[in-house]
Amino acid sequence: MKILGIVAEYNPFHNGHLLHIQENKKLIDRDTATVCVMSGDFVQRGEAAIFSKFARAEAAVKSGADLVLELPLPWALSSAEGFSRGAVGLLGELGCVDYLGFGSECGDMAILNSLATALLDPAMDAEIKEELKSGVSYAQARQSALYKSIGGLAEQLETPNNILAVEYLKAIYTQRLRLEPITIARIGAGHDEEGGSASDIRNMLAIGKPIKHFVPKPAYEIFNREIEQGRGPVLMEELERAVISRFRMMDEQAVKELPDDSEGLGNRLFVAAHEESTLDGIIAAAKSKRYALSRIRRMCMCLALGIKKGQADGLPPYARVLAANEVGRGVLNTIAEKSSIPVITKPAVVKDMSSRCREVFDLGSRAHDLYVLGYSALEERRGGGDYRTSPKML
Repeated sequence: MKILGIVAEYNPFHNGHLLHIQENKKLIDRDTATVCVMSGDFVQRGEAAIFSKFARAEAAVKSGADLVLELPLPWALSSAEGFSRGAVGLLGELGCVDYLGFGSECGDMAILNSLATALLDPAMDAEIKEELKSGVSYAQARQSALYKSIGGLAEQLETPNNILAVEYLKAIYTQRLRLEPITIARIGAGHDEEGGSASDIRNMLAIGKPIKHFVPKPAYEIFNREIEQGRGPVLMEELERAVISRFRMMDEQAVKELPDDSEGLGNRLFVAAHEESTLDGIIAAAKSKRYALSRIRRMCMCLALGIKKGQADGLPPYARVLAANEVGRGVLNTIAEKSSIPVITKPAVVKDMSSRCREVFDLGSRAHDLYVLGYSALEERRGGGDYRTSPKML
């Protein structure tokens, strides 16, 4: 059996995600097993996920995936490059994944390969650094440098899915992985209509609008259960006071240890946290034309969750199972034979693992303790849930 790897956030899982899995399988084999590496309770844009990692993983497995593994917190809250390196690297470490499937706006592997190859040219770093001297953002500097190298083709790196796709390819090439990349164009299927994207569905959940027609039936039943039991939707407004209180209890040394801190950005965040009364106000006060809002949001969450510079270096030290079906359990048997990293199915085993594994797992556990403060049900806000929760085996 062939094994397809997918990097995802499933925030939340919707019809487009199911279509993506189905279309990838058409390119390979309908009997292909699907292994997803998914962000946990906090996602790459620097926000809380709309439902917990446990609920989202269960929804994915009941709706089309076979096995869902967690991308550990430091990589989930990294830049596109760090996020991709960690997630793709984790799939590579399993030793049995054959394909990496992802969406892109262009849907053209030749274009994506050209972009990745250009960015991996050692001379590109020097060109980007030169462009940065003009005071533009990193994304603008990269775009200008890339345009000088490959001309109009550089415009393809202006859309979010193409950007991630190129980072996935870079991760495959730099790590020399045996993953074969395949891409599906992100068009059609109502993508431009309300409910056609995860962002739309999150907005609908936030105001209580029905999402039944935009997510697979099994996923809808799980999300509805979470809402009825007071475990979602989790909104950043519900966590705002907890996050700001963590900011105000830290000293200036903490911001100097933040990932992505440069040119006094961390200091601006520190000052803003003591002067502004809302999270949006803090982010706006720290904003400059040089840095994207998503980077500042990620820094805020890293500060609140205790993530330090260097903790997302290299690759994840383990693979944690969040959910699996019968096919996924078979894949786990194969992974057990071939993986170069330990696989966690029972959180209790973490105490006997390496110090690196314990450090990374504890970060995710503490993050989950903060995350549950966004639940409306008081009885669901207990701490320590990450160590008590076993995978959902379906």
